[in-house]
Amino acid sequence: MNAKEKLQKALKDAMRANDPVRKRTLRMALSAIQLAEVDTRKELDDSAVIAILQKEIKSREESIQDANKAGRPDLVDEAQAEMAILNEFLPEQLSPEELEAIVQETIQEVGASSMREMGEVMKVLIPRLQGRATGSQASQVVRKFLG
Repeated sequence: MNAKEKLQKALKDAMRANDPVRKRTLRMALSAIQLAEVDTRKELDDSAVIAILQKEIKSREESIQDANKAGRPDLVDEAQAEMAILNEFLPEQLSPEELEAIVQETIQEVGASSMREMGEVMKVLIPRLQGRATGSQASQVVRKFLG
């Protein structure tokens, strides 16, 4: 079962369970996926679906920051609940040690030795991570080793 099918099944389960937060969150995620499929005129693979889910989570993180600034704990709680639901559909995140090992391996493979080659490293690294770490986490570790 691919990631999109898992989301659709979870939406059906949420509808049966009459869980409004879960229904709303899954509908928003599926809507974003469907929009991307219409834009690209093809069905998305799992890595693209995972990228959309990560984008949705990042959006919730930004909402939390804005809600904190506005003093709205109700919106913070709502965004955190949505993030928890979306995180269920992401692959298990890499530990910092695992991420560092993958980065070091990629740097050696590319033969990079300075920050000028960071783009080349990231180009090879991001597909290897497949949603198990964010791009910002990866770039921090790459900077650490190349800087």
